[in-house]
Amino acid sequence: MRLGRVASPEGVAFVGIEGDGSDSVAKEIAEHPFGTPTYTGRSWPLADVRLLAPILASKVVCVGKNYADHAAEMGDPAPADPVIFLVPNTAIVGPNAPIIAPPSSARVDFEGELAVVIGRPCKDVPAARARDVVLGYTIANDVTARDHQQQDGQWTRAKGYDTFCPLGPWIETSVDPSDLEIVTELDGEVRQRSRTSLLLHDIPKLIEWITAVMTLLPGDVILTGTPAGVGPMRVGQQVSVTVEGIGTLTNPVAAKR
Repeated sequence: MRLGRVASPEGVAFVGIEGDGSDSVAKEIAEHPFGTPTYTGRSWPLADVRLLAPILASKVVCVGKNYADHAAEMGDPAPADPVIFLVPNTAIVGPNAPIIAPPSSARVDFEGELAVVIGRPCKDVPAARARDVVLGYTIANDVTARDHQQQDGQWTRAKGYDTFCPLGPWIETSVDPSDLEIVTELDGEVRQRSRTSLLLHDIPKLIEWITAVMTLLPGDVILTGTPAGVGPMRVGQQVSVTVEGIGTLTNPVAAKR
């Protein structure tokens, strides 16, 4: 099942998305998508509504240096344990929404990632039960002001700007995340290509590690890390992240007005 969130002439709603391509239909979900969704009976052709970020998270938990090749390109050793940090939920935007490059940064980088969406409140989840707490999977771009990251020695400002966490285009509930191809393109040119099987710490391990620290709530998002090939985006360019079995998340880069 694909779960999304759309803006229609009648307002904003969670939807179940059925069909492929031009025949896709968005079926309105009553209230929320957690548990077994209940449908209102109202629907729209997907082409007639605007896809928004598929979920509004209370928090976004990100994992750094979770591909060995990315750690190496940053000049760091591969960490023995997951490295986690938080991004504010105000950084979240949806597909086709602009990434706003802050004038204070001389280098804003793309980082394509697989994202996990949590489906129920959870704490101290063993890896063997991790799948029980997952609603599904979506695509993320963990945008980073690289110069700020280097200046500050920590990552909050560099990754916390509004619009720096594109998510979408929807949540896929049935995909197996253990070995999916992930590709990032800048203006149609491939810049990142890897597979989730190369994650240093897999999704069950990440859920176990994170929930040992904090309670996760329905809709919370885990960004699982980016592979090698990160690089700068300029105003006027367009970045797309494709994850096998899910879809493509595309966003333009724009200047602050």
